[in-house]
Amino acid sequence: MYEKKIPKDLSCGLNIAIEIIGGKWKANLLANINKGLKRPSELHKSIPQASARVLNQQLSELEFHGIVEKKIHSVLPPKVEYSLTKGGESALQVLYAMKGWGESYKETFHKIIKQAKETNKSN
Repeated sequence: MYEKKIPKDLSCGLNIAIEIIGGKWKANLLANINKGLKRPSELHKSIPQASARVLNQQLSELEFHGIVEKKIHSVLPPKVEYSLTKGGESALQVLYAMKGWGESYKETFHKIIKQAKETNKSN
């Protein structure tokens, strides 16, 4: 796994949570695995705007951190399935709380973005 030059401060629980579930597609991956999409191809189809390489990398990170479990079935061709661990199931609570906050803040967020675009057009 890639090591950054500046060490991360992982003494704070918030930083640990962001490190584990803060990737661009990790929340989507966890939600989709929870919905029943378990095969890599299903997960890739559920997030078409993300490259397969990035999704595989983020799945590997989630596996490394004990959030998802990867099961390889010994058949030809090999069949891979992902499932949530207990840690992954507990992370869903955080993600759903974030989703709720995002839904309640959505209108304000869109107003801010619209104002910023209008300001940029006039400059």
